[in-house]
Amino acid sequence: MSQAITAEPMSALQPQQKASRRDWIAIYAMMLGAFMAILDIQIINSSLANIQGSLSATISEGSWISTSYMIAEIVMIPLSGWLVTVFSLRRYLLWSVAGFIIFSGLCGLAWDLNSMIVFRALQGIAVAPLIPLSFTLVRSRLSEAEQPKGMALFSFTIVFAPAIGPSIGGWLTENYSWHLIFYLNVIPGLLMMYLLSYSLDRESMQLDKLKNADWLGILTLSLGLASLEFVLEEGNRNNWFQSHEITTMAIVTGLMLPVFVYLQLTHQNPLLNLRILKDRQFTLGVLANSAVGLAMFGSVFLLPVYLGQVQGYNALQIGEVMLWAGLPQLLVIPLLPLLMKHIDKRWLCLFGMALFTLSAWMNSNMSIDYAGDQFKLSLLVRAIGQPFIMVPLSVITMAKIGMKDIPSASSLYNTSRNLSGAIGIAIVSTMIDKRSSFHEVRIGESLAQFSHGVQQYFETLHNAMPQLSLEQQGALLMQQVSRDASIMAFNDSFLFMAAILGLGFFAILGMKADKVPS
Repeated sequence: MSQAITAEPMSALQPQQKASRRDWIAIYAMMLGAFMAILDIQIINSSLANIQGSLSATISEGSWISTSYMIAEIVMIPLSGWLVTVFSLRRYLLWSVAGFIIFSGLCGLAWDLNSMIVFRALQGIAVAPLIPLSFTLVRSRLSEAEQPKGMALFSFTIVFAPAIGPSIGGWLTENYSWHLIFYLNVIPGLLMMYLLSYSLDRESMQLDKLKNADWLGILTLSLGLASLEFVLEEGNRNNWFQSHEITTMAIVTGLMLPVFVYLQLTHQNPLLNLRILKDRQFTLGVLANSAVGLAMFGSVFLLPVYLGQVQGYNALQIGEVMLWAGLPQLLVIPLLPLLMKHIDKRWLCLFGMALFTLSAWMNSNMSIDYAGDQFKLSLLVRAIGQPFIMVPLSVITMAKIGMKDIPSASSLYNTSRNLSGAIGIAIVSTMIDKRSSFHEVRIGESLAQFSHGVQQYFETLHNAMPQLSLEQQGALLMQQVSRDASIMAFNDSFLFMAAILGLGFFAILGMKADKVPS
């Protein structure tokens, strides 16, 4: 019989010589869960306008459909390891998946905005453990020789789900209804419950751990992460610190997170063992992972916005373009476990980071003619590069972490990627607004300097459309200026992501070389 996995037995558990059939079934079930968890973050993005319209919500109000899910998920991820010790792995996962199915169905049945926001938050709470516990299961149930394959499966869920999420959401919305986006979770969820109930052993609950839990640490972490995620999601829409609400939440973040760090370093049984950050390899891996998360989520945010706002693409057309960032990865990921046996994993990471950086840079020189077809090459380069980062980086980052610290390491590693993704989206959304205004002013200044050229433009426009008044001609000129300024702002945002990936490149360069069998 396969050995049971809970957070406490994991502290003493060493990976088996060879994983059993039940072990692999548990791994595959968890990968399905992690895939669905990440897919649910992105799948509604291309259909958000339809959902907002159906629920009679404004753009600002409708943003909370995504924000509530993200806040709930990012708060619960670090708590997952501790909750396993209390309720047992099998019971906690089955409850989580059952909740995910129920709340997904309720999202599809939501009758107004408030009910949708509540159900999305509950959906985020239920789905949160599926990502870090998938990572933990790979380390605890697979032997060292099998872990590259397990990490390849895990990385597949991380990089493939965001790429195809807009495609699936757009196709369902355009051809059927946005409600199906949520009902889509039911069948995979039921399959997960069946596989997990078969592959995980029953363990008794340890409710006595609730008495000695680090409740102050849980409180400060939850408040700190929730308020930080709120600031990141709502900051740009509310003019950042000109908003009293944003300022208040930023103060809460600034107070709670330092207190949490202090508590974890002084508590006898901390919620998260932050001392593992003393491991140089792990810390550099987390930094590189954060850079990748920022660029990955940032680009998944930027591309649909650019195609929708500048090029006028609908949800289905956006999804078709985004497929170029996802489908090629299916050919690359299966090769990585073999390559990792013969090539230093650090060099594989550097190769992937170089390709991802190149992809972002290729999109930093766009013009009005840059649309779906022009994105294909850069997305293909990115699709090849991302797996070369995600799979080896996971392995070398966790290489020296002891089994007892795997739950903490998994929480920190996965939280860093999701949180940096939220930071990246907040930065690039602000950059688009601020840099668009900046470029619009600069273009206006240049037009004033070359007034003769402007006069020629008006004459050409008048000859082509003599029915237009002078005011209408001026409006067309300003519309073109605004469009060009917006494109230049998107260029700046992609260049920023290339710079961040460059920092990630140097973080990987600072990691120790991998020992490759001769």
